[in-house]
Amino acid sequence: MNIVINSTELPIVEYRGQRVVTFAMIDEIHGRPEGTASRTFTTHKEKLREDVDYFLADVSQKDVLRCFGIEVPNRGLTLIAEDGYLMLVKPFTDDLAWDVQRQLVNRYFRPAPPAEMSRLELLEIALSSEREKLRVTAERDEAVRTKAEIGSRREATAMATASAAVRQVQKLKDDLGLGTRQAAVLAVEKVAGRKFGVSGYVPLRRWCKERGVTAPKVFHPTFGFVRCWPAGAWLDVYQIDLADLFGGDGEQA
Repeated sequence: MNIVINSTELPIVEYRGQRVVTFAMIDEIHGRPEGTASRTFTTHKEKLREDVDYFLADVSQKDVLRCFGIEVPNRGLTLIAEDGYLMLVKPFTDDLAWDVQRQLVNRYFRPAPPAEMSRLELLEIALSSEREKLRVTAERDEAVRTKAEIGSRREATAMATASAAVRQVQKLKDDLGLGTRQAAVLAVEKVAGRKFGVSGYVPLRRWCKERGVTAPKVFHPTFGFVRCWPAGAWLDVYQIDLADLFGGDGEQA
């Protein structure tokens, strides 16, 4: 996912649960010579706080950052958080610099939160889609039937279709409504009030891989299809009991 600021397309990079930029990104978006931001950082490094204003990502984090199109050299990579960025660009006082700062803060570091849909709205969307699929299937079956087949076969097909619909509705309730058997990272973060960061799914995926378990995907209105990780993985990796977290009714994945 990219964003355009000052006619420059930037990747949205997240690290440890927050958005960050590199020295190269700062130089590019402000139209400064290569190395400008890095030299400013070196000059004022003692005034900046590690893990608050900036992060040092070593080469072990290369897979985490590669998904954003960022390569981590063997010496490591410095990532600048919002507060660190604002301190680094203090010497940039031209009109363009002020405009770029405003855009980067408002549109990159502090994006407007996406509108959330209720559990009922999600369930209604999914159920509507399944009903449409069932309707199309029933009409297709009706078209290929001959007059001689109308009767007992038609009744049996209707009963089978109704049974399939009941099973599908129950599955959708499990995937989107209950959350006690499996849940996505987004749902757990929302209810538990915790942030697992962009790589929070990695240990859950490793747990599933070690046990030959396939985590299913469910529909999310903002992010598309997301993985639902099983209750056992949440309990072993993060000591989170989905039954206790979501209760009887649960939360959408």
